[in-house]
Amino acid sequence: MEFTMGGRLEVRITPADVGKRVSVRRRSTGGGSGAEFTDTVGVLTSWNDGVVAITRKSGESVRILESSLVAGKVVPAAPARRRGPAASFPELAAVTARAWQPVESEPLGAWRLRAAGGFTRRANSVLPLGDPGLPLGEAFERIEQWYGERDLPPYIQTATGAEGTQETLCAELERHGWRREVSAEVRIAALAPVGDLDADVSAVRLTREPDAAWLSRYQRFSTPGPQVLRVLGSGPSVWFATVAGGGSGGSAGEASGEGAGEGSAGDERPAAIGRCVVDGRWAGFMAVEVAPEHRRRGLATAVMAALARRALDEGASAAWLQVEEDNEGARALYDGMGFAPHHRYHHFRPA
Repeated sequence: MEFTMGGRLEVRITPADVGKRVSVRRRSTGGGSGAEFTDTVGVLTSWNDGVVAITRKSGESVRILESSLVAGKVVPAAPARRRGPAASFPELAAVTARAWQPVESEPLGAWRLRAAGGFTRRANSVLPLGDPGLPLGEAFERIEQWYGERDLPPYIQTATGAEGTQETLCAELERHGWRREVSAEVRIAALAPVGDLDADVSAVRLTREPDAAWLSRYQRFSTPGPQVLRVLGSGPSVWFATVAGGGSGGSAGEASGEGAGEGSAGDERPAAIGRCVVDGRWAGFMAVEVAPEHRRRGLATAVMAALARRALDEGASAAWLQVEEDNEGARALYDGMGFAPHHRYHHFRPA
């Protein structure tokens, strides 16, 4: 990381650069010949009272004493991805929102308040795209009131790590006493290679609605209330994949193809499930789950491949999915399929 000009380290950023992506170097120990340095890259979100705040692409906020800075400069946005589809943050934010819609929604300026009886944070959080039409402090108060009226905890979903994301909003939320609870990656890939994965899709049954067997495998709820079915069924073109359990030591499934009749998933809970929403050029993958006793048999790959082939038939060419940062198994699986991080999203809640 080059900070020098004419052989000298220089701080070439000022408070006027708030909102820009910067790279800084600071002393991390006492001065002198034994000094050590730490580099930080992110969006400069504030510079007040001798303290510089930078939000990294991970969403982490770093506060740095101005007196410890030894170098700093404005840097260009992260380079364009070299593989997979081109995608802006606003486009992806809209696509991901359409794939997981709430039961109830209300505008707050250009922001959208969403509720679904508490089923998942995504469907019960504010989507803050644009201007709320109020000073931020007042907007936050209105949000807490709106969710309080519904006996729900208030959440705001934000994004970091791509051009046009919301590092400054994250910093404002923290300044007003909100804290991150959960972070996840939004990943994208070309769709055709997912459909071309080497997988036996003959046991994957595709349906337009989740049946009782599919719901019995889905781990996001204990009792499937009406709001669950509303959210799961939302989206432009929704598909559900099921691989029957087949019993201990048996086949991964007994049905093949979309045309299998009701009950073909068998009396047992499915070995694997998945959900896909096709929306124009995008196919979004969610709820890919495999029973522990059926793992390492390629079932997740088969589910992804079967759903991708159906999405390709409907004209999609790009894929997206969301994976929580601590889900190492899923991250490794999606790495092998060509999915790469586009941005991260976070859910903030009042402390």
